[in-house]
Amino acid sequence: MARIRVGILGATGTVGQRFVQLLADHPQFAVTALAGSDRSQGRPYAEACAWRLSGEMPAAARSLVVREPEPPLDCDVVFSSLPADVAGPVETRFARAGYPVLSNSAAHRMDEQVPLLVPEVNPDHLALLDACGDGFIVTNPNCSTVMIALALAPLATRFGVEAVLVTTLQALSGAGYPGVASLDITDNVVPFIANEEEKIERETRKILGRLNGSRTEPAAFAVSAQCHRVNVVDGHLAAVRVKLGRPAEPAELRETLASFTALPQELRLPTAPAHPILVRDEPDRPQPRLDRDAGRGMSVTVGRIARDAVLGHRFVVLSHNTIRGAAGAAILNAELLLAKGYLRARD
Repeated sequence: MARIRVGILGATGTVGQRFVQLLADHPQFAVTALAGSDRSQGRPYAEACAWRLSGEMPAAARSLVVREPEPPLDCDVVFSSLPADVAGPVETRFARAGYPVLSNSAAHRMDEQVPLLVPEVNPDHLALLDACGDGFIVTNPNCSTVMIALALAPLATRFGVEAVLVTTLQALSGAGYPGVASLDITDNVVPFIANEEEKIERETRKILGRLNGSRTEPAAFAVSAQCHRVNVVDGHLAAVRVKLGRPAEPAELRETLASFTALPQELRLPTAPAHPILVRDEPDRPQPRLDRDAGRGMSVTVGRIARDAVLGHRFVVLSHNTIRGAAGAAILNAELLLAKGYLRARD
């Protein structure tokens, strides 16, 4: 089968570069178009992009000329890593022009007709697309929400969830490049990330909610989040406290998380990790430097599973924020869309 042609919006940014890197040898997708800001347009990608990732820039992308992020674009599907303040109208124009849009931006995540997708958690939410025709938008969550929702999903299914408290320690790469000024983050923790707490609280409930006709009814439990920027390059960590719907032993939580697999594993999607949740039993794991690349960056790692004196249970969860939390999440979404017949080559 011919590979689906991919265009990347915001291709020179941190997440855009991850898209280029992760799609370089993909068996189902081929990058054929790159789009970016005014200063990068009209130049080959090798000249327009200051490559910040480990390894060399993929050869196939080097000579592609960076275009304006507007339709038409020489591709079948669009991956968007545009900043939220410009992504909304641009992504809408692509969808109205008949392009499927896989977005990493926050702009459309809470739109009623837009699936906010974690393929292992809520693939049934793709039914929202059935009335959309060829052009539509599918979003992946905030880079911290992904790991929180993924860890909560099997617990919600087996035990029920009544309340969640989350404290995040988020890596510098989540702020993009150049990110946080060195004099602000060196020898420091910044206890504020604009709009991040609200995103986690709203998005987690939408992902774990259920379809009600043409909209998603949010999960009934409360989510409270506090977010912090820490001096780590890659890897977001969250300390989670959860009140379950029925009593459970920590060993039951461990077994539930460690044994969890879902539709992407059943379908053997190329980007899906064999084990979406890995459980560590060491008292000092997970750690960003040791665990962020688990499952090629697509697994989340859970540790410190224990009783909690306030809500009943607690654990720590870690994921690679620019892979599972961003570009890799959107690519996995696209693989599921392709497997379900929502993507095809444009005429």
